[in-house]
Amino acid sequence: MTTPHHPIAVVGGGLGGLTLARVLHVNGIESAVFDLEASPAARTQGGMLDIHDDSGQPALRAAGLYEEFRALVHPGGEATRVLDKAATVLLDEPDDGNGGRPEVDRGQLRDLLLGSLPEGTVRWGAKVTGARPLDGGRHEVTLADGTSFTTDLLIGADGAWSRVRKLLSDALPAYTGISFVEVDLPEAGVRHPVSAEVVGGGMLFALAAGKGILAHHETDGSLHIYVALSVPEDEFDGVDFTDTEAAKAYTLEHFADWDKSLRALVADADGPLVPRRIHALPIGHRWDRVPGVTLLGDAAHLMSPFAGVGANLAMLDAAELGLALAAHPGDTEAALTAYEEQLFPRGEESAADSAANGILLFREDAPQGVLDMFAAHD
Repeated sequence: MTTPHHPIAVVGGGLGGLTLARVLHVNGIESAVFDLEASPAARTQGGMLDIHDDSGQPALRAAGLYEEFRALVHPGGEATRVLDKAATVLLDEPDDGNGGRPEVDRGQLRDLLLGSLPEGTVRWGAKVTGARPLDGGRHEVTLADGTSFTTDLLIGADGAWSRVRKLLSDALPAYTGISFVEVDLPEAGVRHPVSAEVVGGGMLFALAAGKGILAHHETDGSLHIYVALSVPEDEFDGVDFTDTEAAKAYTLEHFADWDKSLRALVADADGPLVPRRIHALPIGHRWDRVPGVTLLGDAAHLMSPFAGVGANLAMLDAAELGLALAAHPGDTEAALTAYEEQLFPRGEESAADSAANGILLFREDAPQGVLDMFAAHD
């Protein structure tokens, strides 16, 4: 049986991989996307995203989806509130509709991208286990089901623990010193009205030294909460997160002297608490040009979430890569060189900002750092 061949293969069907496939499609270029999930509905897609006017929005314009994106925007989602541990409101900025970072639901944005692709573009249940170079810049990619395919251009859009990255770089993500515990409060306006009022219409930052509660309102009326803790990498190993009450008790120990309205964001959780250690690639991660392969998004420049740019950068990377390939027909290496010349400095600057913000948010005088940051942007 002959091995299937795809001129362009994209590993990873997240926002970056789908944006790339769409921009290529708009420019008359076919691609195949391989995603390890069994189906588009295999798991929920996370919370809200603010789509920036200098990155995510230009990417959606390149994809021909800007107007459809505007229809998904969550009114009021750009509101921002900063509290201290006593729940004193130190900053309360409403969403006046004129901001450059409108909020959308990640799942809805992903559905928009998926629906814009020709049927069969995404191969579901296709977990990549390895890749090896062949001659002429081609690669052979193996899948968990034992099958394989070859490609002229292999693009790793496969996130933090990218399999494709190994073809280009020995770099591995390292723990940043911050871990999250994620919590959901569905139907907050009805079931948790006090919590809904505390968070406000958009994003909440409740901060103290070495810890914080970050939360936002989602389009379905739920609250998504990130409890941030400055703890050792193995801190969560001794916590049974399958026992929701035990996980709540552990998490709330860190907030014993916080106002009860903030503690309720954890105490009233309706479902499981989900631990997540925050990792990042080295700031300034780059590689020498290797024929027939490149990376985008977290695979290229994984960073902490504290600059709020991860999804936006992945989409911008994808759009610029797609446009570069369209601008250099028949010369993939010229396209990749042009793309990476922009990718590397952009990723380095954003990763440095994310790392700096991670320090600023949780420093000893928190929340003063984030107040200063917002004041500087006014």
